[in-house]
Amino acid sequence: MLSPLTPLDLLARSAYVYGDKIAVVDGERSFTYAEFNTRVHRFASALRKAGIRAGDRVAVLSPNTPMALEAHFAVPMAGAILVMLNTRLQEHELTWIMNHCGAKMLMRDPQLPLAFAGPTITDYEAFLESGDPLFANAPVPDEEGVICINYTSGTTGFPKGVMYTYRGAYLNALGEIMEYGLTESSVYLWTVPMFHCNGWCFTWAVTGAGGKHVLIRQVDHARVAALIQEQRVTQMCGAPIVIGGLTQYCANNGIRFEHGVRILMAGAPPSPAVIRACGEIGADIDHAYGLTETYGPHTICAWRKEWDALPIAERAMRKSRQGVGYIVCGTDVRVVDSQMNDIPADGETMGEVVMRGNNVMLGYYNSDEATAEAFRGGWFHSGDLAVMHPDGYLEVRDRAKDIVISGGENISSIEVEKTIYDHPAVLEAAIVACPDEKWGEVPKAFVTLKDGQSATAEEIIAFCRSRIAHFKCPKHIEFGPLPKTATGKIRKNELRSRVWAGHERRVN
Repeated sequence: MLSPLTPLDLLARSAYVYGDKIAVVDGERSFTYAEFNTRVHRFASALRKAGIRAGDRVAVLSPNTPMALEAHFAVPMAGAILVMLNTRLQEHELTWIMNHCGAKMLMRDPQLPLAFAGPTITDYEAFLESGDPLFANAPVPDEEGVICINYTSGTTGFPKGVMYTYRGAYLNALGEIMEYGLTESSVYLWTVPMFHCNGWCFTWAVTGAGGKHVLIRQVDHARVAALIQEQRVTQMCGAPIVIGGLTQYCANNGIRFEHGVRILMAGAPPSPAVIRACGEIGADIDHAYGLTETYGPHTICAWRKEWDALPIAERAMRKSRQGVGYIVCGTDVRVVDSQMNDIPADGETMGEVVMRGNNVMLGYYNSDEATAEAFRGGWFHSGDLAVMHPDGYLEVRDRAKDIVISGGENISSIEVEKTIYDHPAVLEAAIVACPDEKWGEVPKAFVTLKDGQSATAEEIIAFCRSRIAHFKCPKHIEFGPLPKTATGKIRKNELRSRVWAGHERRVN
C-alpha cells in the first residue's frame, strides 16, 4: 500500500482535477493545467529521444520561463537529475559547475550564452515538438533518490552541490502549501529565481495546489507592481532587499494593493522597518528561514493571534523572528552550544542553529568530507548564530563569520543593521568587522540611501547611538551600492575583503 513520494504526482493530480484551469501565465501566453502536463510529457519524451537516461544530469540555464518551470517535472520524469544554473554567474563559474556535476545536456535560454561541449538546446519549443505528448516510459522513482542538485553561491569557496531527494521535494512542497496557504485560487508571482532552491520549492508547491504561476524574466519593481494589480496576485516571495525595493517604489508612486497580497520573506532576517513598509502598501508578511541545504524555508514565524494586540513596532519585532519548524520538520530545529547542548531559552544566549528531518539535504554531491563536516553530531550545522526565546521561537542574530568581536564583546551585525534600516533615508545596509588598532575590530556600515534622500555618516552614527549601546554602533560608514548575490543577498565576503585588505583577521 506504499507508493514513493514524488512531486511528479502533484502535477498529475492538478492536471486531472484542474485540467481546464489556467496554470501558467507568461506575458501574452498562457497554458491550462492540461496543456502544462502535455508539455512536460513532451519534454520528458524529447529528453529520452536525445539520449538522456536514468541518473544523467541535465543542466538548465534560464530565467523564470516555461522551460525552467517545466524542467522541474520533465527532467525527473525522464529519470534524470535536474541542475538549475544561476543565471548571474560568470561563464567560468558555470563551466566549473557543469564539469563538477558531469552534465550530459544543457537546456539554455537563447539570451544567455554559455559554451558547452555536449548537446545544447536553445530552441525549446522546437525541442518539445520532437517529444511524445503521451510519454509513458517514466521510471518509478526511488523516493530517496536524487531529484536535483542545487549549487551554493560559493561566496566562501568553491560552490557545493546540494542533493535533494524526491521525498524531500514532495514533503517540502506540501509544507509550503500548508504554511503559506496555497490553494487553487492562489495567483503566485515568480520573483524568486527558480535556480535558487528550485524557487524555494514553489515550482512544485504552486502546481500541487492547482494555483496559477505568473512568470517574469527579471525583477523590475514597476513591472512587479503592475502584475500584482493586473493578475490579482495573492502570493509572492523574496529576500528583504527585493521586497524593500518594491515597497519603496510603491510608496513613491502612491501604490497600495487593496486586494491584499501575502509575501513570504526569507534569505536574510528582515528589519522591522521593511515589515512596516509592507503593511503600508497592503502586503502581509510571512517570515521564513532556511538554507539551500534545507530545500529553502525550514522554519516560519508562525503568527499567534494574541500578538495582534501588540503595538506595531513590537509586532514587527516579533514577525522578524525566524520562528519554529515547518510542519514537515516538526521540532527538528535546535539552537546549541559547542557541545551540542541546547542553550537556555532566555532570548540572550547565542548558539548555532542545527536541523535534521525530511527537508534537510541528502548531502553534498561528490564531497563526502564536506558532508561529514556539515552533519557532525547527527545534525546539519547551519553556521547561523541565534537565540531561543522563552516562547520557543528562535531568532537569528548573525552568521558565525559575520559576528563582530570588538574588545572581547560580541556584536550582532544583524542587530546593528536593523537599527540602521530604521533610519528613514536608508534603503540597504550591511555591517562587517573593520580592523581597529585599539579594539581589534569595530563595526563598519555600508549603506545605500533611498532615491531622493540624504544623510551623512555622522547623522547615521548619531541615530544608532540614540537606540543601541554605543559600543555596538558603527565607527565608519561608506555610502554606495552594495554587491549582491543572484538571490539578493548582500555579499559580505566582498565587503570584508575590501576592509581587511592588508590586515590579518584573527577571529571567526
